[in-house]
Amino acid sequence: MLEIAHGAARAVIAPEGAGLKSYEVGGVPYVETYDDEPPMGSGAVLVPWPNRVAGGRWVLDGEEQRLEIGEPARGNAIHGLVRRAIWGTVEHTGSLISLETPVAGLGWPVELRTTITYALDDNGLTVSHGVTNVGDKRTPFGVGTHPYPRAGASLTDETSLSLAATTVLPVDPQTMIPNGPAVPVEGDYDFRVARLLEGVRLDTAFGGCEPVDGLVRHVLKGPAGGVEVWADPDFKWVQVYTPDNFPGRGRAVAIEPMTCPPDALNSGIDLLWLEPGDSWAGRWGLRPLS
Repeated sequence: MLEIAHGAARAVIAPEGAGLKSYEVGGVPYVETYDDEPPMGSGAVLVPWPNRVAGGRWVLDGEEQRLEIGEPARGNAIHGLVRRAIWGTVEHTGSLISLETPVAGLGWPVELRTTITYALDDNGLTVSHGVTNVGDKRTPFGVGTHPYPRAGASLTDETSLSLAATTVLPVDPQTMIPNGPAVPVEGDYDFRVARLLEGVRLDTAFGGCEPVDGLVRHVLKGPAGGVEVWADPDFKWVQVYTPDNFPGRGRAVAIEPMTCPPDALNSGIDLLWLEPGDSWAGRWGLRPLS
């Protein structure tokens, strides 16, 4: 495991998948952690697409591409191609680590290079993503991440959630693939004003995330602390998942910033595009709240 620290803050990153294994300040955890293998996508880096691709199939320049089916029960490709990669270390100082890995093959026709940097400072943890097209033709892509933030020592059901999202995406409950356009949030899906998570059951893509002071901001607050999940404006989507059986925790909540919605490689919605030789960069982070 790879560790960075700044004052009382400490974060641990897994070389396999470059995922965030833990983040704490003064011994107080601000993400769920795990012992060995990351459960339920915990901390995963989702490149070159987040979430799902229906049937593992998509089309680029008139040619069908076939991705590995990572979710056999639903027949989908899921969560990109770099979760099992051993990322190489580019830089590792006391409070910062940068890692990189190629993205090629496995149904992805244009070679990419992707980087991630985790950095701690007085404001919290900043995670910076980079994607470069090292192939010979234009390609779409998306970026996401899969943290399970926690409001310090607060229990999940004592925690309130607010989201920057203004829309929600309906999906087929069997395949979890979108079956209609995003619609304005209302009722049980409206988290524009903070709501207690007790009794809330979500595995839901929210869109229309609107920045405040230049950043998209989602917030968890509880009686024993809070945390803000912030992101650059390119992260227009967020998946929220509330499992009951996170190992060692039980009830947990994933707040997953995404640049595009599920099955974007087929719908085209909010895909990012890169010409050969071009690069993209985007950030998100975690800021502890008192």
